[in-house]
Amino acid sequence: MTKPMTLISRAAGFAAAMLLSFSALAAAGGPVQHAGTDLGDTASLQRGAQLYMNYCSACHSLKYLRYSRMAEDLGLTEDEVMENLNFTGAKFGEQILTAMPAEGAAEWFGTVPPDLSLTSRVRGGDWIFSYLKSFHIDESRPLGWNNTVFPNASMPNVLWELQGIQQPVYGGKDEATGEPLIERLEISTPGSMNPVQFDQAVRDITAFLEYAGEPIALKRQAIGVWVMLFLAFFTFLAWLLKKEYWKDVH
Repeated sequence: MTKPMTLISRAAGFAAAMLLSFSALAAAGGPVQHAGTDLGDTASLQRGAQLYMNYCSACHSLKYLRYSRMAEDLGLTEDEVMENLNFTGAKFGEQILTAMPAEGAAEWFGTVPPDLSLTSRVRGGDWIFSYLKSFHIDESRPLGWNNTVFPNASMPNVLWELQGIQQPVYGGKDEATGEPLIERLEISTPGSMNPVQFDQAVRDITAFLEYAGEPIALKRQAIGVWVMLFLAFFTFLAWLLKKEYWKDVH
């Protein structure tokens, strides 16, 4: 029993250490913020779809999602989708792909922009929310932008007109590399949105990408209520049956 108990103790210690590390990071204002998305908010998902199609779909596809499925899930008509959210000329039942040729993308950005269908499943909504808020000016980068959540990202800040331009404020140095550390980001040139409005816009995009990563989640959550009610009713019937079987035992 010594070895299994040792492994359990180590696992518990590791979990506790991770929890403390995460708590310390959150307390120190770490790079990842809570997104606060709500997949039950249809209006947020609709706004997120509009923002994504206007600012992201030129480079990033959603090849596991179809326009028709998106319309059905988000309460949109075919005309609304085809007129306002389809910029590639694809048919209503086709996948959401980008019109950007792969060769051109690799030449402009140094790599082909990835499909974002499963980004929320891999990274999580909090990461997406924080990433989109963390772009800042960096003249050393090819496109003039960098990101504190994903350093040296090849993607430019496509939302800069909404957010404004952020400048890094440095404080201290990295002991390993000697490079200056970014303490925080400050808006040097305001955008068309104030910080609260921009947070909501990024939250809407994040919610839409969470939906795109698992479209069935909307129906699964709705069905889940009925499943729980059925299980509660079935448990009550099982209790009545048990009571009937055992009433003559004593």
